[in-house]
Amino acid sequence: MEVRAKAPGKIILAGEHAVVHGSTAVAASIDLCTYVSLTFPTNSDNDDKLRLHLDDMALNFFWPVGKIKEALSEKGSHAPSSPKSCSAETINILAALVEEQNIIPEANITLGAGVTAFLWLYTCIQGYKPATVIVTSELPLGSGLGSSAAFCVSLAGALLALSESTNLDPNQQGWLSFGEKELELVNKWAFEGEKIIHGKPSGIDNTVSTYGNMIKFKSGELMRLKSNTPLKMLITNTNVGRNTKALVAGVSERTVKHPTAMAAVFKAVDSISNEVATIIQSPAHDDTAVTEKEDKLEELMEMNQGLLQCMGVSHASIETVLRTTLKYKLASKLTGAGGGGCVLTLLPTLSSGIVVDKVIKELEACGFQCFIAGIGGKGLQISFNSSASSS
Repeated sequence: MEVRAKAPGKIILAGEHAVVHGSTAVAASIDLCTYVSLTFPTNSDNDDKLRLHLDDMALNFFWPVGKIKEALSEKGSHAPSSPKSCSAETINILAALVEEQNIIPEANITLGAGVTAFLWLYTCIQGYKPATVIVTSELPLGSGLGSSAAFCVSLAGALLALSESTNLDPNQQGWLSFGEKELELVNKWAFEGEKIIHGKPSGIDNTVSTYGNMIKFKSGELMRLKSNTPLKMLITNTNVGRNTKALVAGVSERTVKHPTAMAAVFKAVDSISNEVATIIQSPAHDDTAVTEKEDKLEELMEMNQGLLQCMGVSHASIETVLRTTLKYKLASKLTGAGGGGCVLTLLPTLSSGIVVDKVIKELEACGFQCFIAGIGGKGLQISFNSSASSS
């Protein structure tokens, strides 16, 4: 039996950075996903290894399950229905198992943390069974599109789908969805994985990836939204790496220097996020109503981008994307930390394919990477394949 899970990435539609200072923000899923396939060997295979294949990077890890069990000595006790945090001591033990493989490029610390999170989630949910796990993704890594959360959610989903804690029917065809309680369990486990990778994540990325659609969040409170508008975005990855901590610290420094002005900026962002949430949830019955909603969203995106510039988190590469899309009368804003990373451009329903192709061609000529993505779609989905060898 093979189980496959897919979980989407995310974008911040409005409110990044300001959310740290008490403003509302809105995040949405995108239909670019990470896929995890999990297969247990048959008894006749005589295989005692846990294997992890990161296909996009051509990296293959394997550990004899006895070695993992010996290293953890009951620290990763098997209890799929009660998510728990990985202690610093256990993270070090698992990180040593990852480092021993000696195949992760030195520059990629986050990748090592991701493999450590894999070992923790696997042993807690499935214990010490041999298996093969294959990961592929449509999401660029480390660009603010929630790739690590999509990995943790799809991994937790696949592991739980073949555990006693969930009850999907493996004989059903196609992509299936967990019930509310099962999704809550996946989300909690994925958050534990995110903590291993990021230290102190907000929980926003894994929540969007688990449930899909959109969420509004303010001061730690998350509220799920139901989008009534199918939106399409052009996502441009500037391929400029950024230091999120430094960017967040920069905004805080500016707030100390200019408290009154920055308070006004954060208040304006709060209003923009709330208006975005209202527009997204309101029904649009015909093309005119859809166009009207898209016009309003474009204006709000431009206003939010102007306020992000006030916060000092834009970058020359982001400004290049803004100038290029503006030439074609398209509205854009950075998404996530800024300082590089990704830029969103709303593609109105009535925008011409020729124009979109021209914009993409021009952006790619600058060395950027472009994706077209639907916004606010489904979250985690699971499918079973009882003849695993034929997949």
